[in-house]
Amino acid sequence: MEVKAFQKIYTKIENITKATVSLKAQGIGNDELATVDGRLAQVVKINGENVTLQVFSGTEGIHNDAEVVFHGNPPSLRVSDQLAGRFFNAYGQPIQGAPITEGEIRPIGGPTVNPFKRIQPSELIATGIAGIDLNNTIVSGQKIPFFADPDQPYNQVMAMVALRAKADKIILGGMGMTNDDFLFFKNTFENAGVLDRIVSFVNTTEEPPVERLLVPNMALTAAEYFAVDKGEKVLVLLTDMTLYSDALAIVANRMDQIPSKDSMPGSLYSDLSKIYEKAVQLPNGGSITIIAVTTLNAGDITHAVPDNTGYITEGQLFLRNDSDTGKVIIDPFRSLSRLKQLVISKKTREDHAQVMNAAIRLFADAANAKTKLENGFDLTNYDERALAFAKDYSRELLSIDVNIDIDKMLDIAWKLFAQYFTKPEVAIKAELTQKYWPTEN
Repeated sequence: MEVKAFQKIYTKIENITKATVSLKAQGIGNDELATVDGRLAQVVKINGENVTLQVFSGTEGIHNDAEVVFHGNPPSLRVSDQLAGRFFNAYGQPIQGAPITEGEIRPIGGPTVNPFKRIQPSELIATGIAGIDLNNTIVSGQKIPFFADPDQPYNQVMAMVALRAKADKIILGGMGMTNDDFLFFKNTFENAGVLDRIVSFVNTTEEPPVERLLVPNMALTAAEYFAVDKGEKVLVLLTDMTLYSDALAIVANRMDQIPSKDSMPGSLYSDLSKIYEKAVQLPNGGSITIIAVTTLNAGDITHAVPDNTGYITEGQLFLRNDSDTGKVIIDPFRSLSRLKQLVISKKTREDHAQVMNAAIRLFADAANAKTKLENGFDLTNYDERALAFAKDYSRELLSIDVNIDIDKMLDIAWKLFAQYFTKPEVAIKAELTQKYWPTEN
């Protein structure tokens, strides 16, 4: 071994697998970066002097006498206000020849915020999407996924959330994006003139899948800088966590680990928890809210990735194609925000909770009427009105392309109530009905 500029260099590899190399080395740290035959790698296992490195681009063509250079530090990110408005790769390097940012170097993947320093989430994160803000309101410091089929426009929804959300900074972590998706996000942010509050870390399909494992921690390290150090409200958007989990499975398989459910590694729950548990509301007013896409395999909610995600997060937002309107909607039956009660009718208008409950109940009545119709039963007048209400409710409030504030959402709901139902059928408190029921012109 010889030392060059404080880097440890070895030239004797003892074992090579499809994705890893093993050798004897001293003074090596967990997660430390290295280059193996010029390829970036990371320490994934240390047992005494036996060190195993994961080579991000694979080990094909690497020989036992290849040079292994240890960098002396784990993956890190330079944090400063210069991050805003920039696109970075999975290693935190600027994309497309942009200058390197200045700032403090911080290791990624650190521990979550001490529970003693957390406070109960209580601030509304408004997205402008009625299916979220009206029925499944998101709270600062919350962690919640979008469950979507692969052919649904979930990246477009994430871009819309980024443009509409009332947050100081938006951090995008893209994993396994096509070049079209990457350009879509880039052009959308540039054209909307909001780049100054958005930081993006992107791994595309052309890059090694294993690099995806760095993206969430890069995004969250940036988020912690703005939330903890600067006291800002930060929204982290991660897409797609299923592709992230697939990369975990690739690594586990190449390291000959015994798979668990659905070929996923047994560590999947803790791997996902390390990411989602970074969501926090801080006493200084800063917060990290995480919205992450989890694509479903043929709509299978029991698959290991959404199944484990459901145990960690505080609800879920389901995307569904609505056959009656031809639009993609936030499904009111399968979506849930477990923290919405902390803000609805407290940080929003007094009628919010009652309007939300009444609308979903009437929408459920329409679903029952639709079942009756499909089975050849006669519909009552109420059934027909409920079906008409549901169609307008889907188009005007549940559709993902609705972009209005919460008060406007509530006014539209009242308008639909008055158009299709009587006051007793809507069954909202008399004092609220008297105050908000539309009057005829």
